[in-house]
Amino acid sequence: MKIKAAVLRSMGAPMPYAQSQPLHIEEVELDRPGRDEVLVKIAAAGLCHSDLSVINGSRPRPMPMAIGHEAAGVVVEAGDGVDDLKPGDHVVMVFMPSCGHCQPCSQGRPALCEPGAVANGKGELLTGAIRLHEGEETIHHHLGCSAFADHAVVSRRSLVRIDKDVPLDVAALFGCAVLTGVGAVVNTARVQAGETVAVVGLGGVGLAAVLGALAAGAARVVAVDLSPEKLQLARDLGATGVVDARAPDAIEQVRALTGGGADFVFEFAGSARALENAYRMTKRGGTTVTAGLPPPDAVLPVNIVSLVAEERTVKGSYIGTCVPVRDVPRYIELYKAGRLPVDRLMSGRIPLEDINDGFDRLHDGSVVRLVVDFQG
Repeated sequence: MKIKAAVLRSMGAPMPYAQSQPLHIEEVELDRPGRDEVLVKIAAAGLCHSDLSVINGSRPRPMPMAIGHEAAGVVVEAGDGVDDLKPGDHVVMVFMPSCGHCQPCSQGRPALCEPGAVANGKGELLTGAIRLHEGEETIHHHLGCSAFADHAVVSRRSLVRIDKDVPLDVAALFGCAVLTGVGAVVNTARVQAGETVAVVGLGGVGLAAVLGALAAGAARVVAVDLSPEKLQLARDLGATGVVDARAPDAIEQVRALTGGGADFVFEFAGSARALENAYRMTKRGGTTVTAGLPPPDAVLPVNIVSLVAEERTVKGSYIGTCVPVRDVPRYIELYKAGRLPVDRLMSGRIPLEDINDGFDRLHDGSVVRLVVDFQG
């Protein structure tokens, strides 16, 4: 079938993207789903910094590529071997498919699925197939999703079925921002009631972490960012304190607001400097968690004496150490109960044709989460 998709043909275009137009809205051919694959009509797809890192070239991927990885939609057709999804089911896409049998999957860590990582790096589906073409030209899949399109064929392992009473534009955010941010708090760090938290970097993932820390019962949640608007939103969402990252005493402010340093400090800015500051905001015996993805050559200078003598922990978190089939439904239940107001992270909805301008707005920090709306 013919579909409309945002295709990236080369990385590293100059900004502003509204002028350079790195993403081309093209009509491409989408094959029918093969075995263990599903055709999904996309309802909404969120703009994320992980997409931006492919556009600007800091995370190289095979070109050309139909990008987008945070989405929700409706099943149109299930391929052979798929007996637990049917047309009309609502689904959230997960950008790391899990095979279920590699060593990480067998240890209950599907976010680290080895075949899934290989497939994502090659721009293929988990099945090894590529279902996108333009004439004789192959169009690669972005993280097994290619969600900035009106339809997508994905591996069954890239989907989680959800209840139909959840608005699909809100549901889209659960596939990346919520899985990553809330998961970093409840799965990676295992924050307990009464502990203290600081969050550095208030994009969609960082603000989701703020919500996750509050839902977990953290006694103090301090939000750190450069944007006054995002700091105000964090305060409105329930953060007990906010700190301007530009302040020369930002680290000291966080330590004062958390009683000498936070038990857990989360870094989502994707910057080595931000991670270094997050480490310095962490208390003795505390844990610094990073889910930011800086350029591949970025390194963290760590004072080894403090790491040892203060019994510090530095942890990475990928997709919130998630088990998608477990976590997406339970986070949605928290949303329904009013404990994870994820809808408040949406800055607006845009048509697919405005996607380049949308990434300019994401880059300059003027929005938290824009959603491409395919529902009109």
